[in-house]
Amino acid sequence: MSKKIICTVTNDLVYDQRMQRICTSLQGNSFSVELVGRTLERSVTLPRSTFKQTRLTCYFNKGFLFYAEYNIRLFIFLLFNSFDIVCGCDLDTLPAAVLAAKIKRKKVVYDAHEYFPESPELIGKPKKQAFWLLLEKILIPRVDAMYTVTASIAKIFVKKYNVDAKLIRNLPIKDKVKLNNNKQAILLYQGAVNIGRGINEMLLAMLKIENASFWIAGDGDEMQHVQHSIKELQLENKVKLLGKKLPTDLQKITQQSFIGINLLENRGLSYYYSLGNKTFDYIQAGVPQIMIGFPEYIALNKQYNIGVLVDEMTVEHIVNAIQILLNDKVLYRKLQENCMQARKELCWQNEEMKLLTIYNSL
Repeated sequence: MSKKIICTVTNDLVYDQRMQRICTSLQGNSFSVELVGRTLERSVTLPRSTFKQTRLTCYFNKGFLFYAEYNIRLFIFLLFNSFDIVCGCDLDTLPAAVLAAKIKRKKVVYDAHEYFPESPELIGKPKKQAFWLLLEKILIPRVDAMYTVTASIAKIFVKKYNVDAKLIRNLPIKDKVKLNNNKQAILLYQGAVNIGRGINEMLLAMLKIENASFWIAGDGDEMQHVQHSIKELQLENKVKLLGKKLPTDLQKITQQSFIGINLLENRGLSYYYSLGNKTFDYIQAGVPQIMIGFPEYIALNKQYNIGVLVDEMTVEHIVNAIQILLNDKVLYRKLQENCMQARKELCWQNEEMKLLTIYNSL
């Protein structure tokens, strides 16, 4: 009989590419999987999947009351549903996962999508940060296995808690699409429209960039500010807001793009040591990218040479990087070819073998 795994997140499941890949792989390799998230005000119908999907409904949707309510609801759900392994994704679902697993004497796994106590929302809020650090200190030593998204974040956990933190990167499924060399000059940002993602700097950069357009595929806390800035800067003809897109639609949009935008401010270690989904999505689509010069991006580009690094997130540096990729056709073609080679290695088909090793050992 196959082991039952329940994976827990706080999003509405629809756009979570990492969890869709992980759950699909586990379901297809002798496990029975259920992914649990929550219903949001603007949640759309769940896409079909090979694994079971469940969404909980909360009265509160942000702040401490939300985290408390969600963990209570999740704990009750786990208590009254059978499982052999529960995977808490990020620190905000781990309390319920650990408590339920210990009561039922089952295995618990921690999947750290970021370094939560150093996420931008907590920087500059010492009391809230201290609370999450305390939770981390209490919970992480009690998990049976854990993995995270970058080697740098894994090292933090190893150093702080002497745990065996594995690396499971956000690699996409291998793309077989051929290169399109007749693309429009589209600069694409995909992902959350949140503070510190370089979007404001990109809008200012577009004032100096001619014969190119900037597309934003995503939504988030900063969307109203972005809409206001586009209007104020009179960029309506240069900037296109696409909203959130399903993974299959986003893949097609990425393949149309000329340059991928991958910028971050240094707002805590979670950003500084990140290596976002979009990084590998651009590579799979054969799209050279402009990346911030943080450790993981520097190491990746040193190994594969798939984009241009920006040392400082200033408008001047961003404009220079964009102009290089728009005007140097020889360099652009070389980076494209490097992406096509790198995507053979940087794909989920390779990464999932490490994931299965972790779960098969429990």
